[in-house]
Amino acid sequence: MPIGETMFELISKQSLIILPLILAGAVSLYLSVNFTQSRPKAISPSGSEEGSPMAANEFGVTVDKNPTQSKLTELGISTWPKWSCGPSKFPWSFSATETMYLLEGKVNVEVDGKEGSFTIGAGDFVVFPKGMKVTWDVIEAVNKHYSLEE
Repeated sequence: MPIGETMFELISKQSLIILPLILAGAVSLYLSVNFTQSRPKAISPSGSEEGSPMAANEFGVTVDKNPTQSKLTELGISTWPKWSCGPSKFPWSFSATETMYLLEGKVNVEVDGKEGSFTIGAGDFVVFPKGMKVTWDVIEAVNKHYSLEE
């Protein structure tokens, strides 16, 4: 110990070196835990993953163009009722929230009161909210599974 330095002064100087190293390690650990691990996604009542990077919101309609097979299996999609329709164009009003998985087909959807349209097709997992009014333009015959929620 240098002359004139107390034990307290020596410990204080070492703390100035060690403390920043401890803080840097703690910050590094926090960042690695909070920003590199995948976080669980919230599941809405319809079963769609909120905030899913594969899901897009089209005029208030959630369209997941790439649902995982595990998601489809977990929701029991194959046990849902089926609906089919040939090429046609008609207005539709959703009296309940409708979740659907299109097995085949292609539909151009126009939402009442909105400019433009969007297309859904085979392999899409789609949620239409209750009360929405649309026009379906079935371009290719549709075959889908669906589930209704009041």
